[in-house]
Amino acid sequence: MGRLFLGVDGGQSSTKAVIGDESGRILGQGAGGPCNHVGAAEGRAKLVGAVTACLQMACEAAGLDPNGVRFRAACFGMSGGPADKQAILAEILPADQLVVTHDALIALSGATAGEPGIIAIAGTGSIAFGRNASGRTARAGGWGYVFGDEGGGFDITRQALRAALRLEEGWGSPTRLLQDLLAATGSPDANDLLHRFYTPEFSRPDVAAFSKLVDAAARDGDEVATKILEEAAGHLAALVASVRQQLFKRGEAVRVSHVGGVFRSDVLRARFHAIVEGTEGNRCAPPVYSPAIGALLEAYRAAGIRTQLE
Repeated sequence: MGRLFLGVDGGQSSTKAVIGDESGRILGQGAGGPCNHVGAAEGRAKLVGAVTACLQMACEAAGLDPNGVRFRAACFGMSGGPADKQAILAEILPADQLVVTHDALIALSGATAGEPGIIAIAGTGSIAFGRNASGRTARAGGWGYVFGDEGGGFDITRQALRAALRLEEGWGSPTRLLQDLLAATGSPDANDLLHRFYTPEFSRPDVAAFSKLVDAAARDGDEVATKILEEAAGHLAALVASVRQQLFKRGEAVRVSHVGGVFRSDVLRARFHAIVEGTEGNRCAPPVYSPAIGALLEAYRAAGIRTQLE
């Protein structure tokens, strides 16, 4: 079958693997559980289990023996960073060349089919990442929910709760966000809701998921909700502008893509496009491939192979 290549997207909710041959033909794909944290023994077991499961599924789809396969190059893009995963993956994966990197790089590579460009990622948090024609990379954002992640789902919900608290205290603008948040959480008042959000009852992704309420309110004409989403779009566009300034010349053509649940909002997405494309040379375009395919492209890149996927 010739030399084999592997790309893996290791995320907070699932792990996805893609196997390709040296001609760029995708042979098989597989999925497993989450594998983003390995600090404790149970985290290591979760990582090994998720990678093993998705690799076995991809091998079976490709007609390969998972116990006898060896890869010319493999790339793992990991949520939560690569530093604590390199050694573990090197132990369990038979590969001549192993690249363990962060999820933003493989998201960019997939979105632009390996070409230069910028990607904005906004789910629970937010980050922008780019790479230019010379291979130089840059980032902006991604500093976590306490000190950063502007424009991400958690931040949008935080702004909605702030607006709700101001309204309840009598110094905020009218908005349905207060009643929507209370109804969605079963809280009797904003004080109870606020304190529940500080407890383990609501994880950061749980809190971020309430950003959908903000989008629904904005679609129905709630001015406060609309302002929150438009400001979030402005933050995300500012991250893109920062990356562009670091990597590309003034007026140079740059493809800008975006991924993440926040961009499902028509209000936010339209405002983001308007701001980003207001800069000469920028062009917003949907992702070409998934992050897992992006990881496969990075595996080819690491081996010095440029190929068109089939």
